[in-house]
Amino acid sequence: MKQLRQLCGTVLAMEAVVIGLAIPVAIVLEHLNHGVAGGVGGSLAVCALVLSGVVGRPGMGWTLWAGTALQALVIAAGVFVPAMYVLGVIFTALWVTGIWLARRLQTPPAAPTAERLTAEQAPAATPRTPQQSL
Repeated sequence: MKQLRQLCGTVLAMEAVVIGLAIPVAIVLEHLNHGVAGGVGGSLAVCALVLSGVVGRPGMGWTLWAGTALQALVIAAGVFVPAMYVLGVIFTALWVTGIWLARRLQTPPAAPTAERLTAEQAPAATPRTPQQSL
């Protein structure tokens, strides 16, 4: 769970920064109302920050679903700021990769096979000296 917290928490924290930087872009370039841009963008950024703090903690399995929903909302924000389509897809790819990688790192090693057990249990051959081989 530590890997999940680190990987996904970092993705969400960086995403919060990008969402926050998209607010002035929405106001200046897209001529969106200040209140709407600040409210929607600020809410998404705060959600990303809160989720980054609790993702991967024990009893917080819902945060993976909430983070996934946040990724969909960030992509949907492309309606207001078209660059968010691309940024949302990039962060969604990072989010999915973070979950996959954390799960891959936490899986225990495979159980030993019968062949490996017999090879490991067999007594090691004692090395022969040159005099013994004559």
